[in-house]
Amino acid sequence: MSSFTQKIQDFAGISPKARALAQHDEDVVIVAAVRSAITKAKKGGFKDTRPEEILSGVLRAAYTKAGVNPALIGDIAVGNVLPAGGGASAARMAALHSGIPNTVPISTVNRQCGSGLQAVNVIASQIVTGQIDLGIGAGVESMTFGYGGGAMPDGFSEAVLSNKEAEDCLLPMGITSENVAADFGISRQVQDEFAAKSFQKAAAARKAGKVKDEIVPLKVKWVDPKTEEEKELVVDHDDGVRDGVTAESLGKLKPAFKKDGTTHAGNASQVSDGAAAVVLARRSVAKKLGLPIVGKFVTAAYAGVPPRIMGVGPAYAIPKVLEATGLNKDEIDFFEINEAFASQAVYSIEKVGIPFEKVNLHGGAIAIGHPLGCTGARQVATGLNIAKQTGSKIFVTSMCIGSGMGMAAVFVNEQ
Repeated sequence: MSSFTQKIQDFAGISPKARALAQHDEDVVIVAAVRSAITKAKKGGFKDTRPEEILSGVLRAAYTKAGVNPALIGDIAVGNVLPAGGGASAARMAALHSGIPNTVPISTVNRQCGSGLQAVNVIASQIVTGQIDLGIGAGVESMTFGYGGGAMPDGFSEAVLSNKEAEDCLLPMGITSENVAADFGISRQVQDEFAAKSFQKAAAARKAGKVKDEIVPLKVKWVDPKTEEEKELVVDHDDGVRDGVTAESLGKLKPAFKKDGTTHAGNASQVSDGAAAVVLARRSVAKKLGLPIVGKFVTAAYAGVPPRIMGVGPAYAIPKVLEATGLNKDEIDFFEINEAFASQAVYSIEKVGIPFEKVNLHGGAIAIGHPLGCTGARQVATGLNIAKQTGSKIFVTSMCIGSGMGMAAVFVNEQ
């Protein structure tokens, strides 16, 4: 929406909620949002599948679902974190393999855990400024092939490391979780209860068939670790979701990062593989082309926080995006907040003052997994799926970001 239009609406007394729900030709709308299944790194359905192959399948599914001629795509942005060379060539290869012609450009972005949402925001911003009419914001990560020491530089400048906050950017993410828990008094019991609820919600949603509509089944090669036989496998469900998890069962797990710590494998996000894609367009163009408008991108916001407690990012990014739209938290029907760790998710939810029952209705990254570059785009597909099922109108997605940031965005359901 142009600032002039917004000023006219302010003068006319139109509420922020009505403004968010209003439909204008210059809006950035979503015409498809899909994701792959999220699978366990080195163990799950995508353990033998390179990230560009997962991304290719999701890109093809996204533009096909939208009914878009791929030659009309103005640009593609792909969030990824771990690949060598920023994943730039692999992303281009994925687009070409998916049937997108070589006339369509593509780039990759890395805002760490916010990369998928960053990609969506990049494309939305290009539409707003008139650079393109239609594009794809996507995200992908294979933590099977990218995760570990090989993804890190072989060293850093001693001069730069002399700055304490710069040095804190190298803290293991699990230690930042311990810092949040210690600084803000988030107990092991509270973390385990939150994590168990995530598993329980995810398991219930899967059993009820509530997740399948957002997932693109992908046929891949898979090597049986016991027989070493290569098989064809259709990957169509999140294989990290476990049924029967309770706070009591999680309470038996040992701390993973500090001997007396509270963070462990069961209350932290899973190391995972997956991809997601969101097709965006200017509303006038979507209408002209007869594309199915399923939602609207309103805006996004960023916040910086101390690197040693990077997980608190959503507690600061969510209020910023609400302030930008004039909405209050009670006008948001539900929130998709990435569960990097239970400690930071609990802190952020309580700090903003969000009822827990409005967060991650189908479970979050603790139960589903967190393929770093994928998650921000995955949350959009999940959010639109939940909104369609519940009749909700406005939702917010958010995540913390390694090295000390947060990002959040507001979306409207139009299904």
